[in-house]
Amino acid sequence: MAFQSHDSSFPRGAAIVTGASGGIGGAIARALAARGMPVVVHANGNIEAARALAAEIEAAGGQALALAADVTDAGAVDAMVAQAIERFGSIGVLVNNAGICTSAPIGGMDAGMIDRELGVNVKSVVLVTQACLPHMGKGAAIVNLSSNLAVSPLPGMTLYCAAKAAVACLTQGFARELGARRIRVNAVAPGATRTAMTAWIDDAALAAICGQTPLGRIGEPMDIAGAVTFLASPEASWITGRTLVIDGGLA
Repeated sequence: MAFQSHDSSFPRGAAIVTGASGGIGGAIARALAARGMPVVVHANGNIEAARALAAEIEAAGGQALALAADVTDAGAVDAMVAQAIERFGSIGVLVNNAGICTSAPIGGMDAGMIDRELGVNVKSVVLVTQACLPHMGKGAAIVNLSSNLAVSPLPGMTLYCAAKAAVACLTQGFARELGARRIRVNAVAPGATRTAMTAWIDDAALAAICGQTPLGRIGEPMDIAGAVTFLASPEASWITGRTLVIDGGLA
């Protein structure tokens, strides 16, 4: 299915989607490309998957650039953004999607684990946002990925939940700082979604989650991508500093 030309109502410039080599990030990249936005498909490690997705988008008539960068390293982030600007000129949408999930109980978290979890999930949001801001103008939008677990941490996943709570806090704070520039900042907080990151959930646990969810299923990547696209669009022009929970109404 061919992608449309640039939706004139969407912000001008490219969309940068971090962690876009698969799962939720890949679905977001496809959704924004389908609205005619040039897309930077970022990968923290799996650049081949990012290149394949960029090729898929371009084959459908869109514009895409696959880039690899360690989003916890300021120099690497700056270099990535510079390459994006060289190709596309400006940034209209930033989606801070890159993330990891480490499972460890209290007493089992070492310093390296803590640094990596907070680095990828929190530090990257600050670094990438700061690098992109000089290239974002009035009407641009930033969407961060938090989690529904940010307000209801699970035993053994407290570090991840705390990191995602920090993302929600950054979202509200950045929105207040950037409102005068007419740059909106929002977040989505997905519930359990069918990706490689949740493949560890066994059938019994999955059935329990579905049983507690009014809509009777877990999320699919496109469920999250649709919400991100909405928050990036002018239809959400009066929404900033908010975190939208997308979990099927989980009780």
